[in-house]
Amino acid sequence: MADQQLLNQIEHALDNIRPYLEADGGNVKLLNVTDSKVVVLELLGNCGSCPMSTMTLKAGVEEAIKRVVPEIAGVEAVNITSPDDPNARLPHTAN
Repeated sequence: MADQQLLNQIEHALDNIRPYLEADGGNVKLLNVTDSKVVVLELLGNCGSCPMSTMTLKAGVEEAIKRVVPEIAGVEAVNITSPDDPNARLPHTAN
């Protein structure tokens, strides 16, 4: 497990992107940082069942973390949804 300062920096980076995730009914939970500096997250709410979760994870969450904590090698989710998953659902947004 990473030291507390690194975890705090990652949480700060996640706080910067959470409003965008929450707008679609989702969120993320920091589970671990591996010895090889890979952040392990759990996708919550709509993020856990969205077929776009892979793109959100890489283009949104990973980039937000790397901007604040450049030594992070990557980001993985324990519950990523495949775009071809028959149970995958796009979030419904208010118009």
